[in-house]
Amino acid sequence: MKIGILGGGQLGRMLIQEALKYDDEFYVLDPNTDCSCANISFFTKGDFNQKQDVLDFGKSKDVVSIEIEHVNVEALEELEKQGVKVIPNSNIIKIIQQKILQKKFYQKNDIPSPDFQMIDSKKDEIKINFPFVQKLNTGGYDGKGVQIIKDGSDLINLWDEPSVLENLVDIDKELSLIIAKNERGEIKSFPVTEMVADPKLNLLDFNICPTQISDDVQNQIDIIAEKFMKAADSEGLFAIELFLDKSGKIWVNETAPRLHNSGHQSQEGNANSQFEQFYRVLKNLPLADTSSFGFSGMLNLVGEENFSGKVKYEGLEEVMKLPNAYVHLYGKAEMKPGRKMGHINVLADSREELLEQLIYIKSLVKVISE
Repeated sequence: MKIGILGGGQLGRMLIQEALKYDDEFYVLDPNTDCSCANISFFTKGDFNQKQDVLDFGKSKDVVSIEIEHVNVEALEELEKQGVKVIPNSNIIKIIQQKILQKKFYQKNDIPSPDFQMIDSKKDEIKINFPFVQKLNTGGYDGKGVQIIKDGSDLINLWDEPSVLENLVDIDKELSLIIAKNERGEIKSFPVTEMVADPKLNLLDFNICPTQISDDVQNQIDIIAEKFMKAADSEGLFAIELFLDKSGKIWVNETAPRLHNSGHQSQEGNANSQFEQFYRVLKNLPLADTSSFGFSGMLNLVGEENFSGKVKYEGLEEVMKLPNAYVHLYGKAEMKPGRKMGHINVLADSREELLEQLIYIKSLVKVISE
């Protein structure tokens, strides 16, 4: 089977690495000849935002998918008309890649999401109460294209672009649910994961699974997942990012129509990984067991401040001496501050042990330049 992937980053790389145990051909379209997938796939240099590049790439494939949502949807719609299977389908990608359409989708389908206002430019009247979050309509990822406007004096920083302005949630926990559906209509989700802030830097560094939530909160998440999958009406693997507020209510932050950073710990922490699951979705195979093994967590390896150039990893040998620690690098030769270069998964018998190990490993490892 010829499987085409738009985007050649680390998500595509780990999907292909997982699927190499099966007999398929993976093709990747990306503008960067040094991308993470370039040397482990049939690589085509091209722009996944350009209609003709996507059409030329996709027309000979059995199925076309994405590892980044910022792609040319018109081309995907045309490929579907030509009989090429697109997973997830072009309609749900189109909805999710625009924050305004995504918010309207939640509103229409009774999926709880923070109240919002849409603006076309900073000249529009602000009707939402302070503080609020501004999310650019298109192009945002990994925290980019998102900012908090605290009060009237902050309005000078408002981006002059189409955006969603969203009520700020009084967050207790940030959660994520990875859920998959195949063409047979079979649906399976992974245990809910939690993003944990570094106590010193106040950055979301760690991912842990399973999270500690009440039955009521789990029930809220289950209802949201059911509503989302019914409304999306598409095969695929989705990451539903959630806020648990301090009153115990769940809100949907946003959804990614693809593999996701919040599912990386599944590589060693679950009976099967999100990458195995997505491969099965693409092939319309029976979905995999998603049971977790005790506690698992993930630490992102990102470029240190004030460094750029050829990457150098400090401390990885020390990590490799530790039991139940697993290194995953993304094949990126060049680092820059904040760029994701890899991650480390950890297994433990308790949440406390897991956090202790993650914090210790973070103190060992630095991603710098030579």
